[in-house]
Amino acid sequence: MNEKLKEFHVELLFHAVLELRDMEECYKFFEDLCTVQELKALSQRIHVAKMLSENKVYSDIVAQTGASTATISRVNRSLHYGCDGYEAIFERLKQKGITGGENDK
Repeated sequence: MNEKLKEFHVELLFHAVLELRDMEECYKFFEDLCTVQELKALSQRIHVAKMLSENKVYSDIVAQTGASTATISRVNRSLHYGCDGYEAIFERLKQKGITGGENDK
């Protein structure tokens, strides 16, 4: 974990996220917290990470997500040299049958 992130306000945010009980609460909280563009940027990164974890090539990721190659490279670095946060989440989602497709729960 990056010790530079460990501060009261970041932990407050994380505690708040952990208190969300369902998708409706997530939508309400994140709509209040983030701008539409911020939410789209965050969701784009997780989509990119998912595709990279499935060994998709950059050109396909750009075509499907609209992400820049710089964003894809940054996410790829996180996947390879980060804290394994994406992988932990992808594994838990997979266990629940959530793949990131439009027909998921």
